[in-house]
Amino acid sequence: MTASTTGELAAPTPEPVAVPDPPGPPGRPPKPVRRREARVGLLFVAPMLLLFLVFRFGPTLGAAFLSLTDYRLSGDWRFIGAENYARLLDDDLFWTSLGVTALYTAFFVPLTVVLSLGTALLLHRAVWLRGFFRGVFFLPYVTSIVLAAVIWKWIYDVEDGLLNAALGVLSLGPLDFLGDEHLVLPAIAATSAWKGFGYSMLILLAGLQSIPREVTEAAVIDGATGWQRLRFVTLPLLRPVLFFVLVIEAIGAFQVFDAMYVMTAGGPVRASYSLVYLLYDTGFKFFDFGYASALGLVLFLVVLVFSLIQRRLIGRDD
Repeated sequence: MTASTTGELAAPTPEPVAVPDPPGPPGRPPKPVRRREARVGLLFVAPMLLLFLVFRFGPTLGAAFLSLTDYRLSGDWRFIGAENYARLLDDDLFWTSLGVTALYTAFFVPLTVVLSLGTALLLHRAVWLRGFFRGVFFLPYVTSIVLAAVIWKWIYDVEDGLLNAALGVLSLGPLDFLGDEHLVLPAIAATSAWKGFGYSMLILLAGLQSIPREVTEAAVIDGATGWQRLRFVTLPLLRPVLFFVLVIEAIGAFQVFDAMYVMTAGGPVRASYSLVYLLYDTGFKFFDFGYASALGLVLFLVVLVFSLIQRRLIGRDD
């Protein structure tokens, strides 16, 4: 047969070949396995996640609703909208307590960070008994704030206090640290810093130990002094840890209550009357839960804005 009589024979059509998916990174399971593992992991954390949502966001949403009511201890309430917030803006006591809290934060946070960073730098350079001193410096953190406040209240005492006895030896005269409205906030801030700097010290020490030794050695070879190494090498590499420490210490400062309650009861002349102290009096002394909830939400917003500002100035990525 010829091609003219039978027609040209068509070339066989090649069958499609299945192209396998490109292999993933070495040691990484395929996508279906990863999805299944993610579902199993989510199933395991679901009970804890549910508890977190209920006991963390539930009270927050409840407080937001209460802030829009005039809820009282008797259980009677009515919806009043934003009246509590309007009342808050006209409340001189609120602005006084907010100013006291901000001033206390300005004393407490730098003092705690400097004390924590200085102690962490010393421990980082220590060769002998590092674990012992680390435990000694951390010990005040695990003590009760009430016990620490009682001890420091005796130290600050005008007549029998240890600090005034030392000042008397130097002929500086007794100072009423807790009775002078200009000295009371620095005195309470010093007490709180002594009580809590150990936690931040451990975090900063861990950050210092994570800095590669090669970087510091290179700076030494280049002739950098100790101050230059601290300023241009250590602090820039420690910035994320410093940001974390600043945020947690600022949050703790805005929530100060125990030390002021034990040491001064808000005095003298409300010079140590913090925002949380006002919230406590409003809710548990006058039982005005709606207004107290509004104060709590304002405190939350103040802390949030302060944290965002710190994030902008310190915690941003290069």
